[in-house]
Amino acid sequence: METTQVRKSAASARTIFSGKKKAPGKTLVVGASYIALECAGFLAGFGFDTTVMVRSILLRGFDQDIADMIGKYMENHGVKFAREMVPSRFEKTESGQVKVFVNDVEYGVYDTVLVAIGRTGCASWLNLEAAGVDYSAKDGKIACNNEQTNVPHIYAVGDVVKGKPELTPVAIQAGRYLVRRLFANSSKQMDYSDVATTVFTPIEFGTVGLNEDEAKKQLDSKAKIYHCSAVPLEWKLSNERAESMGYMKIIVNTADNEKVVGAHILGPNAGEIIQGLAVAIKAGDTKEHLDDCVGIHPTFAESYTTMTEVKEDGKGLPTQGGC
Repeated sequence: METTQVRKSAASARTIFSGKKKAPGKTLVVGASYIALECAGFLAGFGFDTTVMVRSILLRGFDQDIADMIGKYMENHGVKFAREMVPSRFEKTESGQVKVFVNDVEYGVYDTVLVAIGRTGCASWLNLEAAGVDYSAKDGKIACNNEQTNVPHIYAVGDVVKGKPELTPVAIQAGRYLVRRLFANSSKQMDYSDVATTVFTPIEFGTVGLNEDEAKKQLDSKAKIYHCSAVPLEWKLSNERAESMGYMKIIVNTADNEKVVGAHILGPNAGEIIQGLAVAIKAGDTKEHLDDCVGIHPTFAESYTTMTEVKEDGKGLPTQGGC
C-alpha cells in the first residue's frame, strides 16, 4: 500500500485508534462513502482482516465507472465486500467482540465495527432558536447566502452550511474570505464551483467538476467524454501492480468550445495531478488546451494531454494504449 494513502487518511484513522488499547483486529466497515473505503483500505494495508458492508453502490455522488474500479482494485488487494447488505443489529460478546446480524441472522463476529454511513450537521446542538437562526432539524444544516444566515449579523462556514462541499479546505477558504469582507473591506465571495478533491483509497481517485452522470443530466447531448487507460511507469516494474491500470476521464461541453467541465483521475498521486488540473479548469481550460500541452514523458499525468478516445455508451473501458 502506498505510504501517502496511510498518511493522508490520518484524520479518519484517529476515529478508529483514538482511545483504543489494542489493534482493531478483524474489522467490519459499514458504509461505502469515501471515509469508509479509505479506512478499509489502510486497515487492510496494515494487514487486518477487513470487510466492507455495502447497502447499494460505492462512492455515491462520485463517478461510478471509477467507483467500480476502486472496488475491484481493493478486492484484489485484500479487502472483502459484503454487497447489498445492511446490519440489523449488533451484540457485544463476553470476549468484547461484536456479533453482527443481517436481517436478524448472525453474519459474523468482529473485533471492531466502524459505522461510516454519512454525516449530519450539528446546528441543533447550538440553541440557534434563541438567536432566531433558521436551520433544518432533519439534517442539522443551516441555509446561508454567502455564509450569511437569515440573521444578518450571524454567519456560518464549513460542513454545517447546507448544500456546500463537506471538505476542510472549503471551510478554511470560505472563512478566510468572510473575515476579509467583514474586516478588510474586501468584496471577494467564496466560489464553491469546481472544487477539487481526492479519495485516498489504496488507489487514489482525484476529481474536479461534473461527473459523467451529472454532465449528461445538465448538458444532455452536449456532454462529450474522453477517456483512456494507462499503466504508471512505477507499476510496470512491480509484480504486485503488473495487472493494474490507471484511468483518466475528461468531460467537455461541446457547445462551449469543448470547455472542460469535469476531470477524473484514478492512479498513483492522483491528488497531486488533479490539483493542477483544477487550476486550469478554473481558468477556463478547453480540450484544445490539453491537446496543445506537451506531456512530460514518462509520467502518468501526460496521459491527459494525449487523450483521443471518446467514451461510447455500451462500449467497454479503453484498453491500454493510445495514451
